[in-house]
Amino acid sequence: MLEEVERWLSSRSWSAADRPLGQLVEAKRQTGRTVSVVLPALDEEATVGAIVSVIREELMTDAVPLVDELVVLDSGSTDRTAEVAAAAGARVVHRDSVLPRLPALPGKGEVLWRSLLVTSGDIICFIDADLREFSSTFVSGIIGPLLTDPDIQFVKAMYDRPLETGGAGSGAGQGGRVTELVARPLLNLHWPQLAGFVQPLGGEYAARRSLLERLPFPVGYGVELGLLVDALHTVGLDALAQVDVGVRKHRHQGGQALGRMAAAIYRTAQLRLTRGHLVRPRLTQFDRGEQGFVPRTTDVDTEERPPMAEIPEYAARRAA
Repeated sequence: MLEEVERWLSSRSWSAADRPLGQLVEAKRQTGRTVSVVLPALDEEATVGAIVSVIREELMTDAVPLVDELVVLDSGSTDRTAEVAAAAGARVVHRDSVLPRLPALPGKGEVLWRSLLVTSGDIICFIDADLREFSSTFVSGIIGPLLTDPDIQFVKAMYDRPLETGGAGSGAGQGGRVTELVARPLLNLHWPQLAGFVQPLGGEYAARRSLLERLPFPVGYGVELGLLVDALHTVGLDALAQVDVGVRKHRHQGGQALGRMAAAIYRTAQLRLTRGHLVRPRLTQFDRGEQGFVPRTTDVDTEERPPMAEIPEYAARRAA
């Protein structure tokens, strides 16, 4: 590990407990910063309501007014995600209603990018909508450094991520298979300054709007790696940080979904390494059929949205 990264780990890695809620409320009052929390959601009726309720009951009260705005960005759910989220107290916005002149592309990154247009906070906090046993420290922990340290621009959550198989493979330190097999090797080999991030692909992170609006957003699975790498190049390592928020429990995906995720992440890294033409942005996987293994080929996410600061509607909204 680089000496620079060792120093970064000692000075830019914290625990959520390092900044009590009272300290954060006072820092927010003094700075006047506002906070928006965004939950990108696709068919998450089983979990989204509980997450919204916890944030509203613990971080949006007169005693603890840490979060000013709570938005669920629905990316086309076919279940009751929107209804459940609204009933719990979130403002629900459908992806297709945002910037309608640009037809929406499928993918989480697309939703995160569009969320900049429908939120107003100086600090934007992204939280995945499939978390179980959700703790409000996922929010307060990662917005904390942004409220208390003006030099910090981008904060990732770190946590134990148990792989709940029910057998010998279970354990608090396991999970994050694409991180360990794809993202971490890529970062260590090509961006060694980022080797200190425990959960580089985690979906819980917060950043200053002034940074996010300057970054391109991969529309799909590569968004977390893309934002992290581009934030490093834009503001430097010392402006990045991570906070331990405990344990993250969520729905784990199957092997083929992880393969598609891995391909998209590799493609995102490749684009940042070459900034050139991709030879074959497709992935072939195999299913067993009646006559043996059947190939199935899908496109790898190849689209990126430009920095939001370049979108006329966003500039007009910010100027209003």
